Amino acid sequence: MQLKDYYSILQIEPSATLQEIKKAYRQLAQQFHPDKNLNDPYAATQFVEIKEAYEVLTDPSKKEYYLQQRWYNQSIGKRKTQGIVTPVNILKQVLELDRYVAGLDVFRMDKNGLQEYICEILNDLTIEKLNTFGEADVNKEIIRQLLNTLRILPFSLLHPIEVRLLKINTDPKTTALIKQYIIDQKKSNTKKQQEVWLVLIITIAICLLIYFLT
Repeated sequence: MQLKDYYSILQIEPSATLQEIKKAYRQLAQQFHPDKNLNDPYAATQFVEIKEAYEVLTDPSKKEYYLQQRWYNQSIGKRKTQGIVTPVNILKQVLELDRYVAGLDVFRMDKNGLQEYICEILNDLTIEKLNTFGEADVNKEIIRQLLNTLRILPFSLLHPIEVRLLKINTDPKTTALIKQYIIDQKKSNTKKQQEVWLVLIITIAICLLIYFLT
C-alpha cells in the first residue's frame, strides 16, 4: 500500500499536537499559496498536498484511518528488512498485530487494510519458511493468534486468509480449528443477513399496515 507521509508534508513530527499541526499548516499554506506563487506549478502542487495533509490530520475520523494504514505500511516495511524469516519472528509480529488491533475502534478501523496486512505477513515465502522449519507448536500459536485477530473482520474478507492459514503445516486438530472457525463465521454472517431481511420485511409490513389503516 502506497501512503503519503502527511507529517513530512507538514514538516512536523508524528507526535505533533493539534495546535502544532495548525501552526505548521498556516506557515506552509502562506508560503505556497497560489496567490503568492503565480504560474508556479510546484507551489500549486505543494499547496494541494499541504491542504490534504491538514484536512486528514485535523479530522479525528480521517486521522484514525490514516494512522492505521501508516502502521500497517511501517510494519510491513520493517518485516521486509528484518532479514531471516523464522517462525518465532513471525509469531512476534502476529502478537504485535493482535495487541495493536485490540486498541482500535472496531467500527472505524480499516478492515481491508488489516486483511491486506495479514495476507502480506502470510505470503508464499513466509509460509514456505514456516513449513521448512517445521516448528509445529509455534505454527499452531501463530494460527491461534491470527484467528483471534480475525474476529473483527467481516466474513467477506476471510477467504484469502483462510487459504493461507490452511497452507501452514500443522496438526489435524489445528487444521480442523481453522475450518470450524470459517464455518462458524459463515453461519454468523448468514444469521446477520437474515436478521437484516427480517427487519426490512417487518418495516415494510408496518408501513403497509399504517397505509391501509389511514
